[in-house]
Amino acid sequence: MNDIITRITPGTPAGDVMRRYWQPAALLDELSGNRPVVPVRLLGEDLVLFRDSQGELGLIQRACPHRGADMCYGRLEDNGLRCPFHGWHFNRSGQCVEQPGEPEGSRMHEKIQATAYPVIEKNGIIFAYMGPGDPPAFPNLDCFRAPDTHVFAFKGLWECNWLQALEVGIDPAHASFLHRFLQDEDPDDGYGKQFRDKAADTEIPMTRLLREYPRPEISVEDTDYGMRIIALRHLDDGRTHVRVTNQIFPEAISIPMSREMIITQWHVPIDDENCYWYSMFTSFDKPVNKDLMRAQRLEEHVLPSYAPKKNKQNNYGYDAEEQGALTYTGMGLDINVHDQWAVESMGAIQDRTREHLGKTDIAVIAYRRKLRAAIKALQDGDETALPMRNGVDPATIHGPISNDTLSSDGDWRKSYHEGDAARRAACTNWDAKISS
Repeated sequence: MNDIITRITPGTPAGDVMRRYWQPAALLDELSGNRPVVPVRLLGEDLVLFRDSQGELGLIQRACPHRGADMCYGRLEDNGLRCPFHGWHFNRSGQCVEQPGEPEGSRMHEKIQATAYPVIEKNGIIFAYMGPGDPPAFPNLDCFRAPDTHVFAFKGLWECNWLQALEVGIDPAHASFLHRFLQDEDPDDGYGKQFRDKAADTEIPMTRLLREYPRPEISVEDTDYGMRIIALRHLDDGRTHVRVTNQIFPEAISIPMSREMIITQWHVPIDDENCYWYSMFTSFDKPVNKDLMRAQRLEEHVLPSYAPKKNKQNNYGYDAEEQGALTYTGMGLDINVHDQWAVESMGAIQDRTREHLGKTDIAVIAYRRKLRAAIKALQDGDETALPMRNGVDPATIHGPISNDTLSSDGDWRKSYHEGDAARRAACTNWDAKISS
């Protein structure tokens, strides 16, 4: 069962489900040089992404269909990509349009088709559809609705299976421990960083709230897009802190970053044992300071691999003195490093036969059931049973609402809706309003 829900190479049950949805394939930034050609490894397949002379994107197999030479070194010319080995030329749809070394008049090229996938750019991330039939419509998520000025995209490499990477994002309880700071920073200095803001409608830093209230009451609701996850932390003064996050099927999450921003993050399988997280940081208030956010993340990552500088080879920067005085992990203040350590330390593919789930793992349990149900539906030939492919028009899916609010009367749903509505109503640069 663990293999069924984790392995995603071609022909695997979970891989077949993944291929029914758009997948992040690369950052737009990766094509910003004077030669817009980059290698892509996605769902266990080796591909090459390029922009042709008309400015259109193409994603085709990396091995030339002739004798397997690496098309990443191809000549970007004649509105396509030409293999340097024998000059075979392919357009963005993967069709071979020329074989200059073959006899004059040969039409062999008409029968040569490289694997190719549709691609589209959305606010800094290039998405690919690798499944059969026509690609599905995109849901109307905030990160896609907002203008480019209000969205910043980045990614990072984790050396582990995609599922354990996703599961840390749908686990509200871990934030009180893994991301516990023993000292609170000034929230005004926390731009671009998670858990640095003040808790909604209070003067309490989120770091303190998470530290002092480590036993959230967690519930899960099924939605058209996946799952809504509610974590309630009951404060000593009778109020309740409400944190609502979301799982967007199959492998994305939407979480509040601050009162100004949300994060939409995909945990994208490179292969069975490695993944990238792709994040879109979406601002409701003012345009995103992309230069600052990029600089913050480049301090922690190496290009062009987007591999983290702190990793298993250097013990994630672990410092015993820091662990005693500043952070719960001793691994610095970047919570991505904390999550990275947690999911990589489980092994390349976590052995779930050895785990012991508790009540706070309710969202993890619910997601695994949802994934298994999707796998079974596809195996039974019922693709219409999959989330967002079950008669629901993805264009009608808005949000989802991801926020921190405070409830004084115990009605978390009321505070969650009212807090979100106020934030959206104050958004002046784009139409963020959604119907309840």
